[in-house]
Parts: sequence; C-alpha cells; structure tokens
Amino acid sequence: MNSLILWRYGKALIVLAGVAGAYNACAQKYPEKNVRIVVPFTPGGGTDVFARILAQRMSEVYNQQFIVDNRPGAGSTIGTEFVARAPADGYTLLMTSASFSFTPGLYPRLRYDSLKDFSPVSQVVRVPHVITVLPTLPVKDVQGLVRLAREQPGQVLYASAGPGSAMHLAGALFGVVTKTQMSHVPYKGGPQTATAVMSGEATVAFNTPETIMGLLRAKRLRALAVSTRERAPALPDVPTAIEAGFKDYEAIGWFGMLAPANTPGAIVVQLSAEVAKAMALPAIRERAMQDGATPVGNTPPQFDRFVRDEIAKWTRIIRDAGIKLE
Repeated sequence: MNSLILWRYGKALIVLAGVAGAYNACAQKYPEKNVRIVVPFTPGGGTDVFARILAQRMSEVYNQQFIVDNRPGAGSTIGTEFVARAPADGYTLLMTSASFSFTPGLYPRLRYDSLKDFSPVSQVVRVPHVITVLPTLPVKDVQGLVRLAREQPGQVLYASAGPGSAMHLAGALFGVVTKTQMSHVPYKGGPQTATAVMSGEATVAFNTPETIMGLLRAKRLRALAVSTRERAPALPDVPTAIEAGFKDYEAIGWFGMLAPANTPGAIVVQLSAEVAKAMALPAIRERAMQDGATPVGNTPPQFDRFVRDEIAKWTRIIRDAGIKLE
C-alpha cells in the first residue's frame, strides 16, 4: 500500500470517526426537554393505552417528561399529518395503529406521504381484532352473524373508531370475505364502539382486545372470533374466523412508534432500543398479554419493512375490493 493510499485511507477513517462521534453525541444528550407522543385517536383506545405505558416508562428512564397528546379525527390523518410536519428533532413522535397502513389506499389525496415523511422507530405490539356482539343477540358464532347479515342486508350495523380506522377496515374486509352487506357506523374511538354495541346502537364491532377484555370477562360483550390465524393467548377459547370457515379473513392489528422523516438516526435507534427494553420488562409484557397483545419491540429496519409490506397489502385489498369511505 503506497503512501497516497495510506493518506486517503487515514482521511476516510477520520471522517468516519467524526460521523460516529457526532452520532453518539446526539444520542447521549437526547432528550433535553419534554417529548410529545401524538396519538391520532381519542383517549382510552389501544393506541392510547400503549402510548401511555411507554410514556411513563420513558419518562422514568430519561428523567424527562414524555407527554401523550391525543389528536383524533379524519381516520387518524389529522394527528398523523401533525407529526409529518413537525421538526425532525425527536421531540415529536407518532404512536399509531394499523390504520397507518390503510390511509394510502383510502385517501388518494393525503397531505403527507406515509413512507417518505416518517422514520419507523419500532412496532410495539401486534393484536387481533375481536368480533364482538351483545350477549343477548341471538348469535352464538361467526356463522350465526353471517346468517343474520344475509337475512337482513344492510341492517347489521358495525361500529368502528372512525372512517379509515383499523376497526373500519377489519369490518369492511369481513363483509367482502363473507359476502354480506353490513352498514358502517363510525364513532370517535374504540371505547365508544363497545358502548354502542352494549346499548344496541350497533350490532357488532371489531375491537382490539385491550378496550374490551374487562367487558368480556364481565359478560357484557360476547366474543365470536378473532381475526388472526392463531387464537389469541388472552382468549384461548375464542376461535379464529379462519377456523370458522372463512379462510381469507385475516386482519392483524398493531401499534407502533414513528418519528418525522430525517429525525437523527442516533435518536431513532435509541428510542427503538428503549421500546424493546420496555416491552421485555415482565410487568409490561404481562400487562400487554393480559390485554390480548403480543409484545414486539423490533428494530427500525424491521419495522420499516413491516410497514411497507402492510401498506402494499392493504392498498391492494382496498383497491381490489372496492372499499371506499362513506
């Protein structure tokens, strides 16, 4: 190796060392002030529940307040756009749900780009949807719900947390797969959909477990099936819709954290590591699993691939099935 090559090699090492040093310095001094976690849904739903679990944990770890800021509306796009336009400094984060995967297919004129305007941090948990009805409804299983919907086209009302929400798409896909015509009734959040079913305003809801586990245990709601390929550990006696004979019905719910695009990589990696540590804690894991969720806590590249795959999948399903917002 001649002296010119050695000189160039040495310069490259110096540059790389400088980048690594700046990267580490950025991570070491973060955060220096309060951090806002935006939840694009109302308080009380699954996204909000896990946002608050992580906010409490990170406030303790960093000795800085991580504050949950609920900004619901327009199928979660209001709060999501707020984060897309926020400074890319790690002090505004997004805690969202599977609805993030649906919006590109549902809103052709979105005011943000779901892939280009965000840096995925970590998938926090994955959850099934639980098909729930009032216990007094003369329906004991999924086949019974399908028969009812076919006998009364348009009269079976399914509640969701709003147009474009994960509950909306889970219900819409169910109608397509079962060849039934159900009417969508949007509410402001997951807890309101459970109330709607219990009051008789709606016939069925496709809730995620954390908002209804207590109601199921109290027998105020009945679970007919879950939307995943495997049974939910928290609901081992509840069959899957696939077991019930609807092999093409699968809707995986999830909650995850993202940051605005161009947020320093050191901060994204650091936050991802803290999410993983939090989801590995026995108390948090137990809480998540009691709520019917499976803890994840993966890396930014893993979550990025998952988000891209889910967006491609649901955009195709929405297009092929002709699912449109009211």
